Amino acid sequence: MLSKRAQHRLHARLLTTSRAAARPVALERASAAPPAGAPLRATASRTQQRSLATVASSVPHTLNSAPAKPLFDKILIANRGEIACRVMRTAQALGIKCVAVFSEADANSMHVKMADEAYLLGPAPSSESYLRTDKIIEICRLSGAQAVHPGYGFLSENAGFAEQLHKNGIVFIGPPASAIVSMGSKSESKDIMLRAGVPCVPGWHPSSSASPDSQKPDFLQTEADKIGYPVLIKAVSGGGGKGMKIVEKAEDFKGQLESAKREAMKGFGDDRVLLEKYLSTPRHVEVQIFSDTHGNHVSLFERDCSVQRRHQKIIEEAPAPGLEEPLREKLFDMARKAAEAVNYTGAGTVEFIMDANDPNQFFFMEMNTRLQVEHPISEAITGVDLVSWQLEVAAGNPIPLKQSEIKCNGHAFECRIYAEDPRNNFLPDTGLLRHVRPPAVSKHVRMETGFGTGDEISVFYDPMIAKLIVHGSSRTEALRILRKALAEYQIVGPQTNIEFLKRLTENEAFIAGEVETGFIAKHHDNLFAPDNEPSSATLAQAGIFVALRELEAAKAAAAGSPPSPWTSTSLGGFRVGGNPKAFQRTVDFTHSAPSSSAPAVAEESRTATVSLSAPSSSGSFDVTVTDFSGSSTEFPLSHPSIQPTSAGATLSTLLGEQLSLVDIVAHSSSNAVEGEKLNLFNTGEKFVGAVEVKKPAWMALVGGGDKAAAAGSARAPMPSRIVQVFVEAGQTVTAGTPLVMVEAMKTEHVLRAPRDGVVDRVIATVGELVPEGKVLVKFVEEEGASSA
Repeated sequence: MLSKRAQHRLHARLLTTSRAAARPVALERASAAPPAGAPLRATASRTQQRSLATVASSVPHTLNSAPAKPLFDKILIANRGEIACRVMRTAQALGIKCVAVFSEADANSMHVKMADEAYLLGPAPSSESYLRTDKIIEICRLSGAQAVHPGYGFLSENAGFAEQLHKNGIVFIGPPASAIVSMGSKSESKDIMLRAGVPCVPGWHPSSSASPDSQKPDFLQTEADKIGYPVLIKAVSGGGGKGMKIVEKAEDFKGQLESAKREAMKGFGDDRVLLEKYLSTPRHVEVQIFSDTHGNHVSLFERDCSVQRRHQKIIEEAPAPGLEEPLREKLFDMARKAAEAVNYTGAGTVEFIMDANDPNQFFFMEMNTRLQVEHPISEAITGVDLVSWQLEVAAGNPIPLKQSEIKCNGHAFECRIYAEDPRNNFLPDTGLLRHVRPPAVSKHVRMETGFGTGDEISVFYDPMIAKLIVHGSSRTEALRILRKALAEYQIVGPQTNIEFLKRLTENEAFIAGEVETGFIAKHHDNLFAPDNEPSSATLAQAGIFVALRELEAAKAAAAGSPPSPWTSTSLGGFRVGGNPKAFQRTVDFTHSAPSSSAPAVAEESRTATVSLSAPSSSGSFDVTVTDFSGSSTEFPLSHPSIQPTSAGATLSTLLGEQLSLVDIVAHSSSNAVEGEKLNLFNTGEKFVGAVEVKKPAWMALVGGGDKAAAAGSARAPMPSRIVQVFVEAGQTVTAGTPLVMVEAMKTEHVLRAPRDGVVDRVIATVGELVPEGKVLVKFVEEEGASSA
């Protein structure tokens, strides 16, 4: 919801003829990516340095108040993905033109298509595109953008960038550089908070030592020993879990320190770290604050972000469950003090850590000097558009509401939808989004995304696909709405965390609000219960889909016309002749489980079989299903109704006395033995999964198969870059020995030996970009093992 002032601006815009609306806009798009800095789409004419916005504020004021200053006419969004799209939606609704920037990998992305103008920054790596401050400033000059919204990540907390914009007469839609410097430094921010009376976590900060050796491993090891384990290593300039490592025992300290420093240098250009005592049952609770240049500081209640993986949030809620009102008020007061201490301006978040067993024991953790990923849940419970407020404050106006006017209404949740594999330690995944069907939006359900069907999740950037936000009158209602929305969410392509989030929101402890940062480990068995196999009814639907598709192809062939698009994949088997009356079909399926879910020792692949009779005159089939457990079920006179979609079909079939509704997405399989993959969404049975349609035996023989699956090897678990190689040819290793360190999505992962053995060859080269599945280290084959 827009603020009252923003609504008034929008109303005024609709009643008046703006200068921008009178100018023609060229919608021509270049056929190839233009050179860096060249516009992809631009207005036919530009006013280079406009000092006034298209629409002046018309908000009623008291006699003693100054008139509101106009908003900007044009802003540049120095970001990508969902946050760029989210900022554009509010800005464009207020009549502000938006300039997008993009890398070569993002040339066809959603935020580029949404923008009024778009400019190429450079190649895909962030260091050559989204972190190029010189190019962004040059594009501001070329486009006439008066201000820059940094979103989150990238340059959002870069004080040098904010200062450069200021020197070039461009407004940074965020806090002053001095506040970014003070709060961006973990050690300095803690010193400031202690002086302001805000409690901080016990630990060691670089500011407490003048020794030139204070960042050397031996010095830091000594300080960690004094604090006592477990110890948390944190990057001084870090955020988002990068450069953060938990050390459980002294002998692990230096290895974790080296990794933390390396991540910090890559992510922030600063490898300094600080040390903190790690609380064993911590909760992460943060307060949304907002400040302006008129000395006003307000809080917009708190959010709980305790449930995390790899120190990164995946689900957030507002307000935090189980906190008593006096404690909440104390948190709000401390957050406002933090903002006042650094003369803060704009949107910010003050993060606290508290003991889950005694919430009154809380400590300042850090302040994020930007708009947070999870800001929509604060918007949901307050009715405030925080981006609109950012634009108001950056233009020099006061915060639109007083503290007493900000009310908390109901409860909200946000789920971050990531391309990742929860069963493989949440490793990021990449690839083409073949099919995306988000839940329907409503007054209770909101979607924020920068990706859709046909877009690519790249190895170069964060793997977040979207954010799902729900709001209800209570926590119970909001959680019920969230579970329904997750059940409706469909994605085919990279693996995602949607099924994990479903189990999380159904977990009894989560429903009770018993959250802490160790929640996932504590409830691991429940959250990672074995996946359900498709029921006989779901398998019957998959078999009917294959049969109907082949009958459609047969009819089309007999009529001499080409088949419809949804019949194009035909490797599932073969039909007898072209006469539907002669049709008899048996379809074999193998269960398609993620590679990470496969047991360590390969087992014989199980098969399910669906046999279908020739269709009757009414179009019904007699279907017999032998499922993966070997049980047989008959469904006589099954009459299907099919609605083709661009990626497959929605199939509705009366099976016995129950109507079965399944969405099916078909695409070619990467498995040489199987012909194609069918992704199945059976909401009624809460089943989401995939089956492989097995090729006929003769086709499998012709196609061969990847016998060199390299049982004696270590493969890249995802597209990644080689950071370090720990072994060499001829070296004897034991199970668990580190082999290779890879980096993907700015996070390092160590590949370890799956068994005892001798290294035959090391194929990995430091700095090399490798695809998923590439063999990096090969072992000497054990005597008696079958040759590849």
